[in-house]
Amino acid sequence: MQDVHGLTERLREIGREFHARGWSRGTSSNYSVVASRNPLELVITASGLDKSALGEHDFVRVDREGRVIDGSGRPSSAETLLHCLIAEMIPSVGAVLHTHSVWATVLSRKHLPAGRLRIEGYEMLKGLEGIKTHDTFEDVPIFENSQDMRELSGRVRKRIEAAGFDGGPRHPFHGFLLSGHGLYTWGTSLEEARRHIEIYEFLFEVVRRSETA
Repeated sequence: MQDVHGLTERLREIGREFHARGWSRGTSSNYSVVASRNPLELVITASGLDKSALGEHDFVRVDREGRVIDGSGRPSSAETLLHCLIAEMIPSVGAVLHTHSVWATVLSRKHLPAGRLRIEGYEMLKGLEGIKTHDTFEDVPIFENSQDMRELSGRVRKRIEAAGFDGGPRHPFHGFLLSGHGLYTWGTSLEEARRHIEIYEFLFEVVRRSETA
């Protein structure tokens, strides 16, 4: 079992940071940590909250199906199932972060026809866990957005299964995009997941600025 109180306090700090950096504006975004593996339980931000002002009771505990099993009476995010799916299918995951930045939104729409965003040759790729050289690429999957979370989760499940997260030193990908929506990424720890957000956001901006240069 993790120190859930300490992790939610850190999530509150991350919420303030991500809001200030333009990655979690309005009531967008949701963040979770794995509280237990057996049984699988996550602590996730409740629905419809300003991430710059998360309180200590603005989190709920959910089971592997996304059902609230403990909390302050607030509902969990509509996208809870995606967090549960990622944590279930990638056993090393300790935290999942979902953000809505300008760069992720623009690139996810532009590159949706290809089904992925290729990022290649940048030194900052080494900030993604397991990547040791700039001389490589990261293919970030892009999914058409949907309000039907079970249908969307099914598509994401198939992509993760096909990629083969076999416990090797490098994940096939470290996150994915929903078209016109935002980024999901994860890490073995909350700090690793936060770093992946920062690295992806840097790379998204570089890619988009390069496209329009």
